[in-house]
Amino acid sequence: MSSSDIFIGETIGTAILILLGGGVCAAVTLKASKARGAGWLAIALGWGFAVMTAVYISAPLSGAHLNPAVTVGLAIKDGDWSNVPVYFAGEFLGAMIGAALVWVAYYGQFRAHLTDEDVVGDLSARAADTKAVEAREKGAGPVLGVFSTGPEIRNPAQNLATEIVGTFVLIIAVLTQGLNDAGNGLGVLGGLITALVVVSIGLSLGGPTGYAINPARDLGPRIVHALLPLPNKGGSDWTYAWVPVVGPLIGGALAAGVYNLAFA
Repeated sequence: MSSSDIFIGETIGTAILILLGGGVCAAVTLKASKARGAGWLAIALGWGFAVMTAVYISAPLSGAHLNPAVTVGLAIKDGDWSNVPVYFAGEFLGAMIGAALVWVAYYGQFRAHLTDEDVVGDLSARAADTKAVEAREKGAGPVLGVFSTGPEIRNPAQNLATEIVGTFVLIIAVLTQGLNDAGNGLGVLGGLITALVVVSIGLSLGGPTGYAINPARDLGPRIVHALLPLPNKGGSDWTYAWVPVVGPLIGGALAAGVYNLAFA
């Protein structure tokens, strides 16, 4: 496959992944959404279906990595790093496009949610409190969870370990099943199996951190959150942003190492 095919496939596929995955988060979170309060099961299933859809769309062009941790894992497994920058570029660009499309699709709901006193509190009173304003601007804003992940208990070591473990499960599953004949992406059956693995990770390991398990899925939308003109959106929680980038990359590398030792 050519570099242009890889870039186009990863951009389109990752955009679809984030549009549908971020979309279910928006549907469950935002006021005036018919799915508000649907819960964690809806989110886990929504992300699984998002993975499946994105894989089947992008696989013919790029092999459907859709995740820098997958790209790193396959590069370590095969010893070929030549296309890694192209995969990364498509994945991060696609993630940002997908996040922007979530904002477009839920534009009215975002505005209603972020101007509701039950959500943002008494804005005039809070504006007079300098410390409250600073905390709001630095921490996680009320809709950041639609775009990127955050921990329930902020413990960097535990949060990092959770992301490493979750991503290890994902990448070892990708490497041991469903690869196409070229060995560089998911085959037809692999798309379905991987979607089910993502659902399983979400249900079993997603509680502590929201299971980023994908650096592009977290960092790209976090940048979009920081840039979008959302009223009262609060901060993008940049002090935590390194965890869902570093953790999945470590998890992917470890999975590839185990694969080469145990399965190759």
